[in-house]
Amino acid sequence: MRIRVRDRRWRDNPLRRRSDVLEAWTALVVALLLLVVVPLAGALAGLWAHADAQTVADRQRAERHRVRAAVVGKVPDTLPTAEGVRGQTYRVTVRWTPPGEKARTATARVPEGTRQGDRVDVWFDDRGRSVAAPPSDTMVWQHTLTMATCAAGGATAVVLLGHTVVRRAAMRHRLGEWEREWARTEPQWTRRRPA
Repeated sequence: MRIRVRDRRWRDNPLRRRSDVLEAWTALVVALLLLVVVPLAGALAGLWAHADAQTVADRQRAERHRVRAAVVGKVPDTLPTAEGVRGQTYRVTVRWTPPGEKARTATARVPEGTRQGDRVDVWFDDRGRSVAAPPSDTMVWQHTLTMATCAAGGATAVVLLGHTVVRRAAMRHRLGEWEREWARTEPQWTRRRPA
């Protein structure tokens, strides 16, 4: 014989409490928030982050220019290293000749492993200072995905924290209701008189 058990929170029965109904509705709202609002928050944060990062990248591309220069300064023999660090750079003197102008010399950051006489791409701003390369499209997308993931994770944490708070309050309320019911019912079962 198969017995079908339905959730007591939704049925109208004497065991159902208001806290059961509240908890059932809360679970439904939490599921809806996790399925709709969390992805939407991640998508909106990703769109905002992508637009912002793309604007910064475009501005930096307009302000900075790449120069193919020869390394003329003394390159350090050994560099301090840190575990897990890749792509270290160091400052060295470079020289290049812009079309139709005299040769220029400046200090710029070059990648690790560069030797004197090598030709490297270096970036300068409008004032002639050595700067980092502007963000690539890959870096813009990495920033976008990171921000979207963080926003979705934060929204998930807020929803689950809220659900936990509601469940604890419902449990406290439910235990209080059961305690009051037991105080009313116990004398009938145990034949004790209330104090």
